[in-house]
Amino acid sequence: MGYFEIGKITGTHGIKGTFRVFPTTEDPLRFQALKEVIIDSNGRKETFKIKKVGFQKNMVLLTVEGIEDINTAEKYKTASILITEENAIPLEENEYYTRDLYDMNVVSDEGEELGIITDILKTGANDVYVVGCDGKKDLLLPAIKDCILNVDIKGRKMTVRLLEGLR
Repeated sequence: MGYFEIGKITGTHGIKGTFRVFPTTEDPLRFQALKEVIIDSNGRKETFKIKKVGFQKNMVLLTVEGIEDINTAEKYKTASILITEENAIPLEENEYYTRDLYDMNVVSDEGEELGIITDILKTGANDVYVVGCDGKKDLLLPAIKDCILNVDIKGRKMTVRLLEGLR
């Protein structure tokens, strides 16, 4: 079973065991739709039912059943908040989970092997895929329809059109 990280516990809020969570999901409001979360603390995964979700500035305030005091909550500091794949937000057409793109082979529409995706940069307008190839300068590809022609998740291959000025 696969998991998605949606937050990191950065500390506690109050004395009743509420976690302060930095959201690593694009939509922090998704915490409100969940019934339970998995807390991964040093490789040990525990499932907790959610009692209450709140928001304070850029943080999520998460209260779960079974954690009733600050001392217990402190033990989970730096732990990851995970959800199962079935609780993930469904993808629209031509959308992909970024985790599935890392290490994917990238080829041009002319059949040239360009390298593999080593990083994904978040910009205001669109993501940018960093394609690394041994001995060559990284190639930066904008995640736009004109450039990204096909993504084959199962086959681990992305076909792209190299727009003018990208090399």
